[in-house]
Amino acid sequence: MPRPRAAAAVLLAAVLSLFATACGSGDGGAGSGGRHRVTIAGSDQLGGAPVYLAQERGLWAADGVDATLTTLPTGRDALNAVLGGQAGFGVVGDLPAVTAALGGRDVRIVAELSRFTDWRLLTRTDHGVTGFAALKGHKVGVPQGTNVEYALSRMLASAQLTAGDVTVVNLAPNQVPAALARGDIDAGVTFPSFYEAARTALGERYAELPFTGYTARTLLVAGPGADDAAATAVLRTVLRARQAGEADPAAARKAVVAQAKGALQPGYVEAFQPRYTYGPGLSPELLAQLADEAAWAKAAQSLPGPADRESLRARLRPAPLRAADPAAVTLTD
Repeated sequence: MPRPRAAAAVLLAAVLSLFATACGSGDGGAGSGGRHRVTIAGSDQLGGAPVYLAQERGLWAADGVDATLTTLPTGRDALNAVLGGQAGFGVVGDLPAVTAALGGRDVRIVAELSRFTDWRLLTRTDHGVTGFAALKGHKVGVPQGTNVEYALSRMLASAQLTAGDVTVVNLAPNQVPAALARGDIDAGVTFPSFYEAARTALGERYAELPFTGYTARTLLVAGPGADDAAATAVLRTVLRARQAGEADPAAARKAVVAQAKGALQPGYVEAFQPRYTYGPGLSPELLAQLADEAAWAKAAQSLPGPADRESLRARLRPAPLRAADPAAVTLTD
């Protein structure tokens, strides 16, 4: 194992150990005074901005919630914390939730927190990638297992290509800019928070191809140990945090930067947070997209579970959001 990956593995193990300690005898159950003690594993700071704003401003207490929030590098890591019982709730991308469902894991989608469509294929001016069709035969870096991998699949499909037409290189999100600069890959797709790092690393050689053909959805998921009453209390706080963010966007951005603890730069947050549409909600459109992603993941990864809408509908848990805000649930029973 290369030294950086070993260090990351040690760090992740330490974080999960802290989660296990925080969870105690279970997550979400009412503690003293009827309060809900919950642990939340976060990932996408901008996609889950209301959660981070709630933490920064201490908004949980009004809804009877004692929340412990820790941010992990990717939604895949956050979901693993939920599935492993180290966290009761997770802020994750849509694809990790879908692949967990296809793998037979007990994942429950409580709400869609946000939507985002402003994707970029990052490349170099000297590697001949002038359009998505030009990716054929080239090396493309992507953090596999995240919703960024699905974004790449949609980029390829827009040019009638598949993953078999390129060489996919699995990289951590923060490794894509450096790999591009070294010439190890010809193009890359990563989290938007690393777009500027790629621009800085490549300088005049930097090029990008915008793509809006995929709407990434940040989800709030719950593990089997989280009860509906706790989920409803969490969602009530998220709703109030979203309203607070809409009333004072500048303060909301400062809160996200503070909670990111150096992982996000103010300039990036300033530029990209307005490009997110915030919920929460549970809609037929969400279900349709989950089904599309499930069909792709089943074919690409040979996952065993059913990918039909009815099976995926069973993974949605509308009762907590319906209790918090009935109008936010537009799914039909």
